[in-house]
Amino acid sequence: MKKTIITVVGKDSVGIIAKVCTYLADNKVNILDISQTITGGYLNMMMVADISGSDKDFAEISDDFAELGDNIGCVIKMQREEIFDKMHRI
Repeated sequence: MKKTIITVVGKDSVGIIAKVCTYLADNKVNILDISQTITGGYLNMMMVADISGSDKDFAEISDDFAELGDNIGCVIKMQREEIFDKMHRI
């Protein structure tokens, strides 16, 4: 399993979650856990996903997310789980 952490942050609008999840499904990325909140009109979504089933590698998916984020007015970032864990260790 290749776990990644995906974050989506931006002004809330119709279809953001659908577009992100459609991209994941189309590229055989499995969502393992998902959390989202909307505060003051801004969406903050975090997902743990497994990219091992995708035909694309980490860099390609990450680049696609940067482009998708630009198109939908959000910032979408993806990090490898082990790097995310080390950055957020207390």
